[in-house]
Amino acid sequence: MRCFTGLFHFCFDISKQLKIMLELKRLSVDDGLDIYTMLQEIPAEENGLINKANGLTFDEYKEWLIVKQRDSEQEGIVDGWKVPSTTFWLYADGIPVGFGSVRHFLTEALRKAGGNIGYGIAQAFRGKGYGKELLRLLLNEAKEMGIDKVLVTILLDNIASQAVAIANGGVVTERTDERVFIWIDTKK
Repeated sequence: MRCFTGLFHFCFDISKQLKIMLELKRLSVDDGLDIYTMLQEIPAEENGLINKANGLTFDEYKEWLIVKQRDSEQEGIVDGWKVPSTTFWLYADGIPVGFGSVRHFLTEALRKAGGNIGYGIAQAFRGKGYGKELLRLLLNEAKEMGIDKVLVTILLDNIASQAVAIANGGVVTERTDERVFIWIDTKK
């Protein structure tokens, strides 16, 4: 099944009986309560993902959106370490279910931990295929940004995320005591 209703609208089958409309939206300073609520359902730190919006008041969240918007527009490295990063929300049938960020380039530190893409799915929506689809859509965004190969670094015990990356064409290139390093070619 193929559905395209706009630049970032896609349909896919999560199961044979259920058809879900997915939409990937870029972060906006106008994002509201639906995104705020979803971000409160994703832990502040889990499996290597840091969700700095978790635990913020709504007013603090609105300020955070402004900072994240600025992060996507910056050029080069800021404060000696911070690279440009663009954040997206994954909606399923109009409900936000997860988020992800694409770092525009890598530093040596990000090659060791962090990589180009990080993503998370709200607890209630896990195990339904959204992580796989979110990463696929983020890879498309990375390709549009001119990133030919994406690095995803995943904690060793996060088997589900490793499977998501491999299902999206990822190749394990290295393992340490803490992480698995998976490269994904966006040109395929």
